[in-house]
Amino acid sequence: MIIGERLRVLREEKKFSQGEIEKRTGLVRSYISRVENGHLVPAVETLEKFARALEVPMYQLFYEWRRAAQAAHLPKRKAADDIAWGSKGKEARLLAKFCRLFSRMEEGDLGIVLLMAQKMARRKAG
Repeated sequence: MIIGERLRVLREEKKFSQGEIEKRTGLVRSYISRVENGHLVPAVETLEKFARALEVPMYQLFYEWRRAAQAAHLPKRKAADDIAWGSKGKEARLLAKFCRLFSRMEEGDLGIVLLMAQKMARRKAG
């Protein structure tokens, strides 16, 4: 499930409108719609806003906890996305392994791993 679809599912499960998410995040409703429809991929900081607005830990934006065991079965990507990391070969096998391992972790431990990954990404980008 791509991030936009996951955001929509979580929003609908919470019975929030896009207007409610707009109020909670400060993001414009048209931006929220474009993200949910897969036209835009939000930055990590924006994902943090979505997670706070939806009242869920950030990692839940990437997979559904109840279906964590199925997270390793990644959907096929369309032609433009085939070049993405983890879509083929050794990288895909490594990504599937990470998904399986993360699905077995406890919620608190998974949050710590996500926090470390965010800090490492910021350090590498800076």
